Amino acid sequence: MAERPDAQRPRRRGRPPATSQEEILAAAWRLIEAEGWESLTIRSLARELGIGAATIYHHVRDREDLLVRLISDYAAGLPRPDLPSEPRARVCAATIALHDALRDLPWAAEVLTVDGFVGRLSDEALWFVEAILDGARRGGCTADQAVALFRNLWYLTVGELLVHARTRERTRSGVDRARLLKEDAAPFDGRDPEVVPQLASIGRAWPALAAKGTYTDGIRALVHGALDQLPQRD
Repeated sequence: MAERPDAQRPRRRGRPPATSQEEILAAAWRLIEAEGWESLTIRSLARELGIGAATIYHHVRDREDLLVRLISDYAAGLPRPDLPSEPRARVCAATIALHDALRDLPWAAEVLTVDGFVGRLSDEALWFVEAILDGARRGGCTADQAVALFRNLWYLTVGELLVHARTRERTRSGVDRARLLKEDAAPFDGRDPEVVPQLASIGRAWPALAAKGTYTDGIRALVHGALDQLPQRD
C-alpha cells in the first residue's frame, strides 16, 4: 500500500497514526456499538483515533461516505448463502438474504434510501445485487427489465425495514406507551361504515391482521408477477 501524504508529517507525541481505511472503519464500528450510528461524526471518529479530522478526510469524503463504506464492509463480510439455480427462486432467495442481513443493521436502510447507492458499494458488497440481476436475466429479463425488477424489490425491502426499525424506535422512545397501546389496539374501531365500509368491517381485527409477516409472500408475488408478464420467447 502506498504511503499517504500525511504519513510524512510529524505527529503529536502520544497520538497513534491512522493511515489505513481499515483502522478508520474499525474505530467507526466501535463508536457505533458504543453510542449508536446517529452519534458517529468525523469529529467523534477523529477523537476516538486521536488524530485530526483532516487525516480522516484523506480516506472518506464526508459522514455519508463513511457510512456507505461501513455498509460495504459489513455486506462484504457476510456469509453468502447457496442460492437456487431456478431463476425465480434465485431472485427471491437473494432478496430475502439481503433483507435478513440488513435487519441486523437497521440504520443501513436509513443511509441507503437514495437512488444511486448501488454504485457506491464495493464489488465485494454487491453480491446480492449481482445474484438478483443474474436470476432475472436467467428468467428472461432484458438488462433494463432486470434493473427495474431489482429496484422494485429494493423499494419493497427498504420500506419494510424502515417501518419496523421506526416502530421499534418509537416503542423505545419516551412517547407515552399507554397512549400508543390504546391507539394501536383498535385503530379502526367505531369507524363510520358509510364512509369507510371495509375498514369499519375489519375494526378490531386490524392489529392482528397487520402483525402478520407479509414480506416473503410479497417478494415472491412481485418476482412471479414481473416474470409472468415477460413475452414468451421461441
